Amino acid sequence: MNIRPGRGGKVFLGAAPLALVAIGYVVASAARQAENPADKLLPPIEAMWSAWIRMSLEVDPVTGSIPLWADTVASLHRLILGLGISTGVTLAFGLVLGLLPVARATLGPLVAAIAVIPPIAVLPVLFIALGLGETAKVALIVIGITPFMVRDLASQVGAIPEEQMVKAQTLGASTWQIALRLALPQAMPKLLKGLRLSLGPAWVFLIAGEAIASDVGLGYRIFLVRRYLAMDVILPYVAWISLLAVLMGLLLSWISRKFFPWDHTRGAE
Repeated sequence: MNIRPGRGGKVFLGAAPLALVAIGYVVASAARQAENPADKLLPPIEAMWSAWIRMSLEVDPVTGSIPLWADTVASLHRLILGLGISTGVTLAFGLVLGLLPVARATLGPLVAAIAVIPPIAVLPVLFIALGLGETAKVALIVIGITPFMVRDLASQVGAIPEEQMVKAQTLGASTWQIALRLALPQAMPKLLKGLRLSLGPAWVFLIAGEAIASDVGLGYRIFLVRRYLAMDVILPYVAWISLLAVLMGLLLSWISRKFFPWDHTRGAE
């Protein structure tokens, strides 16, 4: 536990499992292709590359757009909108629940009850109540991740040392001043961390919504081509979604380190 790899060691250790997975896939694909050249379960790398070029460069004559980029723009628009709404709601309710015992006693059980409802289970209800448009898909993301983010942020705000609250009140600070000048600066990096951890579930809810009712989007495309067993399209799309999620996580991490460097000192988390 006392061995700490350097920067180069971290890169090597992180890349080694990925390389082993890639090599394993190539070997398994070659074996299946040798046994059955028409096998679609593990397409060779060149087949996936050809499908990637087709989806990312060729215009679909039906829609008049390039599928990959049209799907990416649509999915990112829904995802970012859902994450933005969730972030705003989380910040407001997290501060209120964390600072005000009366609000925590009143709204805490409601938030806890909503958090245990499986979001996918309410997807039909959302489509019935909100229609099959964009609103239902965005609402699924908001309902799926907001309760957990609110509970996490409220606990983080509630964990602010009591001494800081007492000192602020001794100096004449009002509740609003404590919320904005004491709790908010400490809550923001925790909010970004919670948002980063919620990216995975948010993608799951987005893809589920797109798979059921959509005519464009990354999830829509995956479930559209699955009926043809087009793994040469599905696997690159899955890899693309993973890359987008990683880049979004890195962006949120950079924002947190850029604007709240004090929260990233050794032992801060």
